[in-house]
Amino acid sequence: MNILHYVTKKQEISAKLKKLKAACDAAHNGSDEPDGAKAGADGGEEGEGEIGEKNTVTTPCGGGGCGSSPSSSSLSAYDKEELQKRLNPKQYQVTQQRGTEKAFSGKYVKWKEEGVYNCVVCGTQLFSSESKYDSNSGWPAFYDVLGKEKVTLQEENLGGLQRMEVKCRECQAHLGHVFDDGPKPTGIRYCVNSCSLDFRKHTTV
Repeated sequence: MNILHYVTKKQEISAKLKKLKAACDAAHNGSDEPDGAKAGADGGEEGEGEIGEKNTVTTPCGGGGCGSSPSSSSLSAYDKEELQKRLNPKQYQVTQQRGTEKAFSGKYVKWKEEGVYNCVVCGTQLFSSESKYDSNSGWPAFYDVLGKEKVTLQEENLGGLQRMEVKCRECQAHLGHVFDDGPKPTGIRYCVNSCSLDFRKHTTV
């Protein structure tokens, strides 16, 4: 167990992160976010998870946006076999089985180009290069998301290890974890696997 994992294990999910979760849920549902809530990003060492029994990944949002009472026509689904063909083994393990890439091994840890980081599974725009910073954690770190409605935060407790998981709201792909030790202005750090991201460089017309 490395030092980062040990420190993370000693922490419980803070009130700040719970408020952030509520703000993300409220943004997704189209209601006002809780007072004082801010979007942010953070993460740490990722956890391994077992793949589900279902053959498809579903989410109550289509490409055109989300409503408070989605219909079956707005559900987007990804066949597991299709994903295994489209994604490389590490991308599939991380996004579909809640895996992790080795610290400092990811493509985007030291990435400096300006652009947008999209979900590797569904293409949703998640993070901007403007909010990326070097956290020295070994994984890409962002202090904000492009919109609270773009991510789902979910509390997890694995063998006493309490963390806040970050998933793509559109397709429910596992991205990483969020922590409350980020820089200003949010104080939040989204710690994200490079394997879950697809960078698109800004282009000029």
